[in-house]
Order: sequence, then C-alpha cells, then structure tokens
Amino acid sequence: MRITSIRKRTGVAMMLLLPMLAVAQKRQQPLDAGYPIDPVPFTSVKVTDNFWGQRLKASREVTVPLAFSKCEETGRYDNFVKATMPCDTFHVGGFSFDDTDVYKTIEGASYLLQTFPDKRMEQYIDSVLLLVKAAQEPDGYLYTARTMNPKHPHAWSGKERWSEVENLSHEFYNLGHMVEGAIAYWQATGKRNFLDIAIRYADCVCREIGEGEGQLVRIPGHQIAEMALAKLYLVTGDRKYLNQAKFFLDKRGYTPRKDIYLQSHQPILEQKEAVGHAVRAVYMYAGMADVAALTGDASYIQAIDTIWENIVNKKIYITGGIGARHQGEAFGDNYELPNASAYCETCAAIGNVYVNHRLFLLHGDAKYYDVLERTLYNGLISGVSLDGGSFFYPNPLSVAGNADYTRKPWFGCACCPSNISRFIPSLPGYVYAVKDNQVYVNLFMSNRVELKVNRRNIVLEQEADYPWNGDIRLKVAKGSGEFAMNIRIPGWVRNEVLPGDLYTYDDGLQPSYSVRVNGETVQGELQKGYLNIARKWKKGDVVEISLEMLPRVVKAHQRVVADRGRVAVERGPLVYCAEWSDNDCDLRSLLLNRKPSFTVEAKPDMLCGIHQIVTDAQSLSYGDDGKLKVRDVKLTLIPYYAWAHRGKGGMEVWLPISFTSLAY
Repeated sequence: MRITSIRKRTGVAMMLLLPMLAVAQKRQQPLDAGYPIDPVPFTSVKVTDNFWGQRLKASREVTVPLAFSKCEETGRYDNFVKATMPCDTFHVGGFSFDDTDVYKTIEGASYLLQTFPDKRMEQYIDSVLLLVKAAQEPDGYLYTARTMNPKHPHAWSGKERWSEVENLSHEFYNLGHMVEGAIAYWQATGKRNFLDIAIRYADCVCREIGEGEGQLVRIPGHQIAEMALAKLYLVTGDRKYLNQAKFFLDKRGYTPRKDIYLQSHQPILEQKEAVGHAVRAVYMYAGMADVAALTGDASYIQAIDTIWENIVNKKIYITGGIGARHQGEAFGDNYELPNASAYCETCAAIGNVYVNHRLFLLHGDAKYYDVLERTLYNGLISGVSLDGGSFFYPNPLSVAGNADYTRKPWFGCACCPSNISRFIPSLPGYVYAVKDNQVYVNLFMSNRVELKVNRRNIVLEQEADYPWNGDIRLKVAKGSGEFAMNIRIPGWVRNEVLPGDLYTYDDGLQPSYSVRVNGETVQGELQKGYLNIARKWKKGDVVEISLEMLPRVVKAHQRVVADRGRVAVERGPLVYCAEWSDNDCDLRSLLLNRKPSFTVEAKPDMLCGIHQIVTDAQSLSYGDDGKLKVRDVKLTLIPYYAWAHRGKGGMEVWLPISFTSLAY
C-alpha cells in the first residue's frame, strides 16, 4: 500500500492527524476541507521550562519504561505469545483490551524517540512487535482475547467475531490504539513493521463491517477507532478508512444497542447533552471533529458545539475533570458535581484536552484553550505523580482524613497509566498554532520553536516562569516578515473562570494584563480571547506579556448542591486544595473568613517547587464540656495537582465559607 510522504517524520504526536488535515485536499480530490488552523508539531518545540521540563523528563525516564515493564510483568506480552499457538486449555483472564496497553506505551515511546533518539528503546520495541506480528491471524484479525483460545475466549468477547463489539469485547477499541501506536512508530523510525500490522487489521475491519453484502453493521462499544481511522486515511491516502470512521459515527443510534452508556441512545446529530461513559464520549466527540474537518460536514460541528456548551455550563469540575459518577464512569445529570465521589478519570481529562484542542483548530477561539489549560494543569497532571511512577484512576476533589487514597504504580485496568505514557510526551505540540500569516501563542512555558509562516522560517524563544508568574517574554530569534501574533489572554485574567456561568469569581477583583512590543504598550480589543499584533517583525523583536496573577475566590452555580456555601481558591491556571500534611486541624471542620485575604509563598524545595497560598480560617470542634469551640488557624493551600505525595490523609478543594455548607 502506498504511504504518503507528507510531513513524514515530523512527529505530531497525539496530533499527527491534525496538521495533515489542513493539507488533505491537496492529495485527495473529493476533499475540500480540513482544520483551518495547523498546530505546530511537538518536534518543532524544544521545551526548556522548569515546570514542564520536569514532567517530560519523568515521562522519559520513569513513566514509559515503567509501563513497558508492567506490560511484561502482568502478562500483556504473554497474551501475544499464546495467540501464536492457540490452545483450548489457556485461561483468558485480565481485560479484553489489555493489548492496548502495549500499543499505547509504544505510541508514547515513539514520541520520545522523535526528540530523544534511543537505539536500545527502538530495538526493544522491535522485539515486542515480533510478538505482535506473530499473533496476527492470516486475514489480519488481531485480538488476543479471542485468538489465544478461540473455543473459550475472554468472557467479554462473544462466541464469534464482532458479536459483542458493541458491548465489552473492545475489538474496535483495540484497533484504534493499534493504529495510533503504529503511525507514531512509523513517524519515529520510518519502519513499517507496526504500520503494516495495523493496516492489515484495519483492512479486516473494513471488509467485514459495513452495509455491503456479507458485511455486519456494528459500531464500537468503546470509541477511539474513529480518530485512528481518520488518521490512517491521511497516512495512506486510502479513502476507505475515512469512510469507515464516518460509518461508525453515522450508525450510532441505529444498531440494536441503543444505550446512553456508550452514546448510542440517539443518532449523533440529535445528541444535545454529554451523557454516559465520559471517556467514550470525549473520544467520540474528538472523532466527530476529525471527520467533520476532513469532510466539511457542518452538521457534525454543530452537534459537537452543542454538547460542548452543555459540558462547560453544567458538567465540568473546576479542575477540568469530567465524569461525576463511579457507576458507569459516567457524566451525571446537569449540575451533578459531587466532590468526594467525583470520578474524574484521568483518561477523561486527556480526552477533554483532545476535544477542546480540535474545537480550537476549527473555530480559532481562546475559550477552548481556557478549558484545555485548566484541565491540563489540574485534573490531568494530578493523575500522575511528580516522579512519573504512580497514578490516579479517579481524581476526587474531596478525601476524608481517614481515607486510604494514594496513587498506584499500575492497575488491573491500566488505561490511565498507559494513556499518560502517550500524552505527556506530546505536550509541546499544544503550545503554538499557525494559520496563513497568523501565529497563535496558546500556552506559556519556556521553549524555542521553529515555525513556518507564509513559507518563511521563523524562530521564537519564549521565557516564562508559568504557572507561578504571569510575566512572559517572547523573542523573535530568527527570521523576519509581516505576520500577526495572536497572544492568548487567559480567561482567568479576564475574570472568566470558564466559559459560561457554572463558576464565577466572588472576590470583586479586576486583574489586569498588558502586552508590550519592544517596550511600547500594545492596545486593542481582544478577538476571540486573543490580542492580535500584526506588524513587520524583525530579528530581535521582543513581546512582553504581563498577566496579573492573584489568588482568587470562586463559587459554583447555586444548582451545584455539593458546593453551596463553599468556595474554591485558585491562582492563575492552578486550582488549590487544602491537604492534611500542611494543616493541623480537621479539614472538614474549617470555615474560611467571609472576606479572605491571601499570602503567596514560594517553596522551591517542596513538591518539585510550588507556590503555597496561606489564609486565615477558623477550626470548629467540641470541648470536653460539649460546647462548640472555635480556634483561629492558618490554612495552607497547595496546587491540586500536587496533593497525595506526602502520605495518606484528607484533602479538600471546596472549602466552607458559610454555615449553610454544613447542610450539604
């Protein structure tokens, strides 16, 4: 099969698909669409940042090697070996999607190989792929949960291929992660060994699933194949993969399984609300965006926009986490946002980033990056320890003092650790984007980036101590010419917690911001959350951005029962929490002052370097005489992402500020 050379080896990580969409029409006559905006590939962005540099180093040195070792230790590789010699006596245990942990870890390692070449790692992956290839059936089918014991497959697999794919077999889910990992490895090495395996399985699915004679009409029980097949179309130029992705989306609501859990209760164009399993949902919305961008189908975009409005106005946590219910790992009803029982799966946070990034590329509006940034700095990186070696599956916003809640080095269902393995290395690809002569500066971190703007080579250098400080310096280090820089002014400095009215600031403050070019202040109205600076740039020009970073008090919509009479504290993009190890009191007995004042304290040697926030509060308790006692205390808050690194104990994001909170 012909493999296109477009952007080969640029390594766009999780977003390989996205910049390629914008050029798709140049290669495929029927297409006249694509994402209007191109993200800048992560391989073009060299991060020198203290905050993210530490995370990227931990991913490279700890997370990905750990994930590979756990795949070996827990029998993931053994499943492929067993599938090469099927046997009626093999007990098929684990989960039906265990193969995907191998694929996702290879994907993350492939992103690392593109910025940190490592021959030993490459050789290791090649050795694993020999096992994977040997397990593939002659017609391309590759699903060890069935192949290792066809007579007695995994309990979720069903007696025949695809018979339970809308339920729990995950055959299409396995395909999706296989394709994502295979493309990443091809991008990193130029080798087709994994890509050919993935193409054969994709061809098997395309032959057997559809509306043609002898085909079966089936949809994925767990979405992700939609994104992957759209990406495979761009790599191969074969339209059948895009058609298959669209088929999977268009048939939702028309097969026998009509179920909110997997978003098949209605056709996708009729869905108005985010429901069901949160990870499946956001993967589907991301796939809808990809197919919409490739086909120009505006009805898809309208459907996603409607659902996005529902999420940001009624169903997202202040941390950017999504999924309120443990049962079904699912979205709850509108305004159902409990704290102690919040699910907020790490994988759902990653999917939330995918969706909002794609919506930005469609619409060019900073509001999507406001959601993305909040999710990234809070509900996503809370899911992995600072050293990269342990993980949360759910990310609650409240934990009782006697709770045994800690990050774990692995899980039986290991989707979150392996997802973190593939996400963190791709982070630099979210910083910048380009459209024609427009450069978007979306995230703030120290880095050096090489851009191509109107066929001109431009190098920018960004210096920042974000998220601790709102002063950013952006220098044109190489190149010149007329183009515009669109500087994102975050919602948190524009007095907007998130788009919509789910959360609002409750302190009367009006933070300021300023932007200067070569020392001269730039004035202008914001356009979709961006300050547009159009000029003839030259080497040495400097943009200075100053975002006033104040501790802020946030309240939730009155219909969020769990947060009535409570407030949260944040500073810049970071949500803060109170943790047991900093406070000599029962966190659930506290009352903040009605008009709290805050002190910010830098702690460079604590938790890889953080800023604490300190404020006055009162601790309530009963004396020996049975009467209520009130004690003045200093309440110390740390960034939410950093909690649970110093032992087991209580944690609270939403803090009581009114006696009415004691009723909830």
